[in-house]
Amino acid sequence: MSYDIDLLDPYLGQVIEVKEKHNIAGGTYEVGGSTSLSFNITWNYASNLVKALGSQGIRTIYGMTGAESIPVLDAGIAKLNDYTSDDYWENAEGNVKRALQGLKSLAILGPTGIWDGD
Repeated sequence: MSYDIDLLDPYLGQVIEVKEKHNIAGGTYEVGGSTSLSFNITWNYASNLVKALGSQGIRTIYGMTGAESIPVLDAGIAKLNDYTSDDYWENAEGNVKRALQGLKSLAILGPTGIWDGD
């Protein structure tokens, strides 16, 4: 199970597509890059997402614009250590930090988009 998180166009309600491909990858990704401002995170990270972002975990950013979420993501990133595991599925703080950094990168690409997911 996982969270599928998207930055949506605030007027059309569709996933924002950018002109240039990016390689911001979460639990799933497109080989060769994607133009979609979408991200996938395993539910295994839930407890560290709560530690980083508060009681709602990743849902804390739902409804925020990309720009509004950047300081929230920065604060969450700062709460996590750098220990990573080669096993993506392991709830290592560094793995979760990497996911939050990926979301921040998408927020920079789509600052007016609205986060939605689950």
